[in-house]
Amino acid sequence: MAKGYMGKLLIVNLSERSFREESISDDVYQSYLSGTGLGVYYLYNNIPQGTNPMGPDNLLGFMSGLMTGTGSVMTGRWSVVTKSPLTGGWGDANCGGNLSIQIKKCGYDGIIIGGKSLKPVYLYIQDSTVTFCDASHLWGMDAIDSERLLLEENKNKGNTAAAVIGPAGEKLSLISGISNDFGRYAARSGVGAVMGSKHLKGIVLKGTKKIESNDPKSIRAISKEYIEKIKNAKLPGMVKGSMLPIMGHLTGTQKTYGPMDGMMTASAMKKWGTIANNTMGIPNGDNPVKNWGGSIRDYSWRYYRSINPDKIINREIKKYSCYSCVIGCGGICDVKNIDAIKGDETHKPEYETVNAFGPLLLNNNLESLFVINDMLNRGGMDSISAGNTIAFAIECYENGLIDKAYTGGLELHWGNVESIIVLLRQMIAREGVGAIFADGVKKATEAIGVESQAYAMHVGGQEPGMHDARMDPILGIHYAADPTPGRHTIGGGMYYNIMHLWDYVSWAPKVTKGSNKADDYLASDEIGLKSAANACIKQVLDGSGGCFFAMASGFNHWRLFDYLNATTGWHMTPDQYMKTGRRIQSLRQAFNIREGVNPMDNALNNRLAGNPPLKEGPLAGKSIPIGEMMKKHFKYMGWDENGIPDINS
Repeated sequence: MAKGYMGKLLIVNLSERSFREESISDDVYQSYLSGTGLGVYYLYNNIPQGTNPMGPDNLLGFMSGLMTGTGSVMTGRWSVVTKSPLTGGWGDANCGGNLSIQIKKCGYDGIIIGGKSLKPVYLYIQDSTVTFCDASHLWGMDAIDSERLLLEENKNKGNTAAAVIGPAGEKLSLISGISNDFGRYAARSGVGAVMGSKHLKGIVLKGTKKIESNDPKSIRAISKEYIEKIKNAKLPGMVKGSMLPIMGHLTGTQKTYGPMDGMMTASAMKKWGTIANNTMGIPNGDNPVKNWGGSIRDYSWRYYRSINPDKIINREIKKYSCYSCVIGCGGICDVKNIDAIKGDETHKPEYETVNAFGPLLLNNNLESLFVINDMLNRGGMDSISAGNTIAFAIECYENGLIDKAYTGGLELHWGNVESIIVLLRQMIAREGVGAIFADGVKKATEAIGVESQAYAMHVGGQEPGMHDARMDPILGIHYAADPTPGRHTIGGGMYYNIMHLWDYVSWAPKVTKGSNKADDYLASDEIGLKSAANACIKQVLDGSGGCFFAMASGFNHWRLFDYLNATTGWHMTPDQYMKTGRRIQSLRQAFNIREGVNPMDNALNNRLAGNPPLKEGPLAGKSIPIGEMMKKHFKYMGWDENGIPDINS
């Protein structure tokens, strides 16, 4: 019976230039789904304990989703899985674009790559055949030009998809990622460095295999219903980008909250994409400012009006959608008049990039954000980690821990666009002082000294996403307690209020109108249950290939559990799927424990937790009892109070 998945993995050994197929049993899929779940199942059992993340024994997996290609919508995501060189534990990164469907069309649910090539190589995979191709002519080339050349070289072989690294990955930057679709990134966990350590420049995929599901008629019906809702989800015509700060201010001053309709989120994503939060999050404290130590007092309206999302979409010449997406949050922008950018078009900067190189650095030069975004996309570096790292460098400079002699003449002051761009260029190339900062904040503190740790914003070695946990404490739990720390796409209080999980999962706490915001700052059983529910459902989502923004539209609209059953024929309940999510999360955590990661070492540092609290701005007086909150989370994940799971339970 067709069940959506392909039933096997492709295993490639670069050292031996060999490949083989490995069949996966139905029981494994039902226990771990595909995507990240299947990835952690395979890597936990096949990466030797203590493996050097940059060594040939580490494995790098490109994983598709269980529902990708079945006719379901919003299920085109793929994941990269590996042992992270950034954190020393479990690493994964999630991405959109069009690679996921080609993994499955080649006949696989994942491509697992081990070993190390003696010279630069790329893989051409057509159905069940792997060709090891010389990539010497690509080595040193930026990610966008590399992908374009790879697709041109293989254009006679039909419709293809490719994933590549840029110079940052080649230079083994621990904050480098993997690109597809000319700038869509699996950016986190240092996955680009692992790919570079294997001398693997890219993979090119061309498949013709069919993907079949158990009940395609039901899948089509569910998709049709959701597509119709998205078509009808529209903001009132008078809503403009200039109004978003007012909306942000109003949400920031509210003392209570209730369940939210995710179609409002979807409508904003259709109009602006992620940059809707550029200015909405400044007045309510969601956007971190001045290396997480500032507020709207430092980045006031005269600054943040420059990053009004309307000013960005004024350059947008076409919308961009990932495979099977019906929202279309991405965009391609006209940059003909920006001389510093190679070419006439570039991807629209995402919110994370805008904030990491805008408010976080007190930079209000919008044109520079287009330049920086293009640099990151071509260089292959994670914008979140890079922005946090430069903010750290500036604060070290401002406080006299480093000087012009140390920086090679760069004056690293807040908002100094010229120096920010030069430092970023040096980080990508691992040249000059950039070599010190190319591996992120934690490594840089080791070079600068112990005094710099006060300015080092990272969680377990990974820099946090551009959303402040002092505004959303449940987000802080996920920053600290997830096996890949610092990730903003695991869960949060706002996401929980949108998902409406309580309508489907028996143990998920119900959100009612008039819920007290102050209660979210307590280490309560309810908060522990909510964070556990977020963690479990996110693993189900990633195992399915589902998009985070589909989840954020609400499961009352995007019917994930019905989709899964129509795809597989398993007839599982939402509670059973949540148990699957917990199983995946527990194995990710067990990987960390095996590799010597102490979960409690990943607690938020003092500044990130509001200890002491800020004295002004919307987060004034806000602090998070993160240690106690982590213990509540561990309790409802079924782990002990130190975060150690029993994977046999």
